[in-house]
Amino acid sequence: MKREPHETVATVLVDPVALRDLELALMVLDLHVWPVRTAPICVDGPRQEFQLRRRLVEQHRGAWDAAATWTPVWIGFGAGWRVGDEPLPWEAHRTLWRVLDAFTAHVRFRRRLGGVPRLPVPEDVAR
Repeated sequence: MKREPHETVATVLVDPVALRDLELALMVLDLHVWPVRTAPICVDGPRQEFQLRRRLVEQHRGAWDAAATWTPVWIGFGAGWRVGDEPLPWEAHRTLWRVLDAFTAHVRFRRRLGGVPRLPVPEDVAR
């Protein structure tokens, strides 16, 4: 059985006041931020955003209650991090975690990556 093509992403809850600054910090490193609410792969973005945020907050049993209204985003890796069909290099992981650690007061995340259906990168970014 072959796995469907997917995008490797980190799922992160971001304080809305820091979302723009985080996105800019990641953009220069060829990392892409996709708010779940507006991600092109979501049929019902607002509903998926609500469900994802609720699941993340509840599974941490009070530790993430401050993030109950924050924005869930997927952070994906740009083409510069990919080498054919090889897994992401560890440096890609370290770079992402380092940036997220710099925003520690405004993000909640677990150091793990998951997969979502391919996210289309706009052509001007892909170049």
